[in-house]
Amino acid sequence: MVKKLITQDTRMFLTGNEVIAYAANAAQAEFMYGYPITPQNEIMHTWCKLLPKTEAGFLQTEDEISAGFSTIGGILAGKRAFTATAGPGNVIMQDAQSMAEMMRIPFVCAVMQRGGPSTATVIYAQQETRLTCFGGNGEGFRIVYSTAGHQDLYDYMIKSFNTAWKYRFPTFMLADGYQGKMREPVTLYDPASRGITMEPTPAALRAPGVIGVDREATHLRNTFNLEEELMERLDQYQVDYDAMSKEVEEYFEYKADDAEVLIIAHGIVARSAMTAVDELRAKGIKAGLFRPITIRPLAVEPLRNVVKRAKEILFTESANGQLAQMCLEKMYGLTTPYQTLFKMGVGVTGDDIVNKVESMVKKMASV
Repeated sequence: MVKKLITQDTRMFLTGNEVIAYAANAAQAEFMYGYPITPQNEIMHTWCKLLPKTEAGFLQTEDEISAGFSTIGGILAGKRAFTATAGPGNVIMQDAQSMAEMMRIPFVCAVMQRGGPSTATVIYAQQETRLTCFGGNGEGFRIVYSTAGHQDLYDYMIKSFNTAWKYRFPTFMLADGYQGKMREPVTLYDPASRGITMEPTPAALRAPGVIGVDREATHLRNTFNLEEELMERLDQYQVDYDAMSKEVEEYFEYKADDAEVLIIAHGIVARSAMTAVDELRAKGIKAGLFRPITIRPLAVEPLRNVVKRAKEILFTESANGQLAQMCLEKMYGLTTPYQTLFKMGVGVTGDDIVNKVESMVKKMASV
């Protein structure tokens, strides 16, 4: 049994990567499989540093392909296992992630986004949004939480384990290099102190009991001979995913009730947007924020409702509209005009957003 490090509320000053390791322990994770890649390395480093106290396990594999499939193997054996990666590692881990999606394996992965394509920068981006939501040769039956800071990293890493094991869809915590490397205060806690009951971790293989007597056989299938067989299985997954979506979808609104200019942003860019909203409000401009927390599945009805109330929309992200395209698909039929502030692989500041919104308001006033 893994030993918990946090048994009472503890205030610490940590990097985001360190927070994730502590959160995984709080979620009773037993094993991490991984391969070094910036900017997620310190998740592995911290996890390993804590091993003498936690008595958990770690295996450094030869690459991210092996890390992904080793994580699946650990889960099948009944271990509460997880992994973490970034950038090119996320790309080559897609095969394992697709397999977990097909076999309904509760795969948990922290993704610390970096700029691409390929090696590109090792710093920061939001360019793994579509990849994490829809990567691999599947339909994107995944749950993706987009975090905005260190408390989010702790809260949603814990939640990722519960969501994955409850619904048995691969679950991702989508963060970035800024969050991974920067330090800020965070409250660490035992989930039980917040009324959170952790989902059990039953063995998928070698479960107790006699097949046909005590339990049904476990049939985890990843290969289909006929197209119709595959479609039948995926049709059922779609039903399960749709039923689950309303239970897991999350979003956050900030001063959006009377917003004339609505900013839509996710992750750490949403933090810049909150700063911008406060500054714009101080200048008499009614700005507000809609932040999707689950970007897969999106909270579609709340998104459409808040868009209907606004006069104009601003999509902003550190990518070329990856989230915007996902939102616009779900906003089909609405006529609220929108503009964009996209910076591929570069952080979006509060000043960037303020300047853009002010220019939007001037144009609106001149029409």
